[in-house]
Amino acid sequence: MDFQLSDDQRALRSAMRDLLGAAFDRDGLRAAVERGGGVDRGLWRELGAAGFFALRLPEESGGVGLGLPEAVLLFEEAGRALLPGPLVATHLAAGLVKGAAEGEAVVTASQGGGLPVADLRGADAVLVAGGVLTGEELAAFVAGARPVRSMDPLTPLHRAEGLVAAAEAYPGALRGEGALLTAAEQLGSAARTTEMAVQHARTREQFGSLIGSFQAVKHLCADMLARTEPARGAVYAAAVTGDPVEIAAAKLLADDAAVRNARDCLQIHGGMGFTWEADVHLHLKRAWLRAARWLSAAEAEEILAAGLGPVRPLYGGSAALG
Repeated sequence: MDFQLSDDQRALRSAMRDLLGAAFDRDGLRAAVERGGGVDRGLWRELGAAGFFALRLPEESGGVGLGLPEAVLLFEEAGRALLPGPLVATHLAAGLVKGAAEGEAVVTASQGGGLPVADLRGADAVLVAGGVLTGEELAAFVAGARPVRSMDPLTPLHRAEGLVAAAEAYPGALRGEGALLTAAEQLGSAARTTEMAVQHARTREQFGSLIGSFQAVKHLCADMLARTEPARGAVYAAAVTGDPVEIAAAKLLADDAAVRNARDCLQIHGGMGFTWEADVHLHLKRAWLRAARWLSAAEAEEILAAGLGPVRPLYGGSAALG
């Protein structure tokens, strides 16, 4: 089986990178930070026109007719760019919520388990375990929510109260798809922070030498790559198989790569990496936030453990008792 990307898949990924580079460059990122995150409706419509949300809808339903492997490539690019907004929920809602596929509607999701809801105030619908909240139900849900401080300046959060907030959001296949697409975003962030660290190490001088020549810095960069590429293989494979156990493994590896790579990137940048003007801390904060979304580490570990089957003794008979 050939897991190399096809020419069409490479072209799709390249087109999305070009689109985000033009519509959400670093100036756009910093402007989003200054306004406190949230959804840029104009950019949302551009994504809709490019087929980002309707990618997996059948062509007869107005979609592109592609699958999870292609969706993973687009979400990886979104993760590289730190694109804000409830991308995963809106993508999953295409075909369920009017306007979601075209980028005319913004859809977020209630994750359940007491987790805050992202981008609630600007949402046109909320995915919940029992279906979709719109209209008066949505208005009542929003009215009962209170803002909470978010570690990510690009992701406003609200804590919702009541039965809907306590319910488990989207068990089963749809939850798995959400976890996989989130893992793809984490993969993109991990790859981007690796590139940022290497670029900085190649240009920053200390003690009369480029810091990239120092063995400790080389090891950090190598470790970042060694975390990113296994995560990439796991995410791409899970997108092909759709297996819940493989999705859980992909989410674990991608979360770990995104968080630890951002930390190492901060270390390589030194004091300037902690400044507000640098972008490194934004990757770390978003990675922390994503790690708890759709499938937490504890939940993924439980799925992996269950996939191992029942525990059996290593030896049978009385000899096992000594």
